[in-house]
Amino acid sequence: MSWLSPAVLNTSLAALLYLITLLIVIGMPWLVKKRATRMNDIGLGRLMSWMDILITPAGLIIYLILSSVLILVATRLLPWFDINQAQDVGFDQLGQRYEYILAFITLVIVAPISEEIIFRGYLYGKLKKFVPFWISIIVTSLLFGAIHGSWNLAVDTFGLSIVLCLLREVTGSIWSSILLHMTKNGIAFYILFINPLLLATIVR
Repeated sequence: MSWLSPAVLNTSLAALLYLITLLIVIGMPWLVKKRATRMNDIGLGRLMSWMDILITPAGLIIYLILSSVLILVATRLLPWFDINQAQDVGFDQLGQRYEYILAFITLVIVAPISEEIIFRGYLYGKLKKFVPFWISIIVTSLLFGAIHGSWNLAVDTFGLSIVLCLLREVTGSIWSSILLHMTKNGIAFYILFINPLLLATIVR
């Protein structure tokens, strides 16, 4: 079928995977302990505020600086570290407009919301009840970096996660974390799919 393109399949699989993960993360505690996960537990106990929106650009700047420093350190200390290692995002053969739209929805909207609920919402929120918040940040960020596969992306997302955790700590919610994550993925989407020549210009 013509409509069953790789973009449609990848979007469907990503949505299903995130849904299953959210059900496990939020549903398992209820099944085991009969204790429902509350919106406050995952950092969504209130509506988005102006502070969440206004603090996001500051978070973006801090993330860019931190990520640059971490990547610089990795390239100096790890001889095998490849800064140009490609990441497979599952949307390598986009042609039709609807495929770009599906890729955008998956990578810039669905992924940030789901990952923030899972990592900065549930995981970080649970960990900091039992260990100091800085250990919670490191553990959450290591796991978040690890799921992204390639080493260069793992280092970058480790730095991103540190800032995202700090944003939750400062604001008391994950709204600004979601906004920053969306912004970061939106920039990456533009460079990868809309203007790939920009990346070659930056690298030079």
